[in-house]
Amino acid sequence: MSRAIPRTYWVAGAAVLLALLFAAAATVAAANGGSAAAPAPAPRTPGLHSADAGFARDMAVHHQQAVEMSFIVRDRTQDEAVRTLAYDIANTQANQRGMMLGWLDLWGLPKVVADEPPMSWMGTSGGHGGHGGGDGGQAGHGGQAGHGPAKPGALMPGMATKEELEQLGAASGRDAEVLFLQLMTDHHQGGVTMAEGCAQLCATPVERNLAQGMVDAQRSELALMADMLKQRGATPRG
Repeated sequence: MSRAIPRTYWVAGAAVLLALLFAAAATVAAANGGSAAAPAPAPRTPGLHSADAGFARDMAVHHQQAVEMSFIVRDRTQDEAVRTLAYDIANTQANQRGMMLGWLDLWGLPKVVADEPPMSWMGTSGGHGGHGGGDGGQAGHGGQAGHGPAKPGALMPGMATKEELEQLGAASGRDAEVLFLQLMTDHHQGGVTMAEGCAQLCATPVERNLAQGMVDAQRSELALMADMLKQRGATPRG
């Protein structure tokens, strides 16, 4: 039986919409280089191991899984509130993923770097966390992650494992709704930490703005999902 969409959903949706509109406006402004009377100086292109590039690569992968989980639950429940939330997450994160991959193309940088550990741009996994000289990146701030390592089988903190995705695909009804909300809560918590890192470390203003928009929107969705879990007699996994 469908449940009425909670009022908090509209708050989360509005935050997501504002974040997207702000990011789009910032992108246009960056492309125009400021006003015609006083053009802004050409921005420095981020380097291969900069925070800007690392965040774009890692968050594109992180977002892709959120889109995948949203499409899975859409077909596993008829609950309108969950299906609407899943659609909103899939649409928002697919659009943001496209923006980040577009920036990498614009910067002439690869979307995958074979020898770069996930989240090394945050200075949390050794690797290339210290790279950034001459490219505007400030990666190398140890302890920025604010969370433990990724669980076994997961690429990055907050991401679901292959087994968890299979479990979601096999569930239905309330079981699918609860598991989706729990998995997405974990996913958002990891995503917020990554976005906070970019908001502090990234040198490209439009990317910092998008990252902060992600933080604000996903925090609103975290509150919404906690309410939705409570309505189903469940809690986040913690």
